[in-house]
Order: sequence, then C-alpha cells, then structure tokens
Amino acid sequence: MHEVSLMENVIGLIEDHWRRTPFSRVRVVCLELGALGPAEPDCLRFCFDAVARGTIAEGAKLDIVIIAAQARCPACQWIAPLLDRFDACPLCANPERHIIIGDELRLAELEVE
Repeated sequence: MHEVSLMENVIGLIEDHWRRTPFSRVRVVCLELGALGPAEPDCLRFCFDAVARGTIAEGAKLDIVIIAAQARCPACQWIAPLLDRFDACPLCANPERHIIIGDELRLAELEVE
C-alpha cells in the first residue's frame, strides 16, 4: 500500500516544519489531492491515523481537498477538464493529452497550536 509511504512523507514534512518553527501540536492537516492523483482519499485517511501515532501530528484531523484535473492537447492546445487519464481531446480527438493539474498530492496547510 503506497499510501503508507505517502503519509510517512507528509508526517516527515510536518516534523521538519516543527523543528524549524516549534509548536505544541497539529490540529488540522490539509492536503490537496488531484482527482487523478496518486492515492484514494479513504486510504490516505486510514494511513494518516496509523502513521501519525506517536508523532507531533497524532490526533490531528486530516482534510483532503480534491483538485479537478485539467489537460492540454499538444495538437490543438485546447485546455479542458480531464475525467480519465486516457480521455481524448474533446475538441480534436487527439488521444494524447498532457495533465497540467489534477495528479498531485500536496501538503497545503497546517493548523497548529
């Protein structure tokens, strides 16, 4: 389950921030997850709770904001929503599209005390 390693990386980022700017605890962790991103939100929530145990983020609430995917067609340069990685361009039907947003996982915000 790669969600565990993703959440370990998120906890690592939080701990790095804590070492630079000490705080007593993390209340909320906000992640931005692309609709075509690297993981399922429910799996991330489950793994976050497990990985956060014994860290500065233990007991924190995990908020996940889903970012809609968009892609650019290299043939006609049309930018349009992308519901599936393999959707063709809706304007020219070119099967190749380049995702410009919507496949990321980003630590967007921390609420700390």
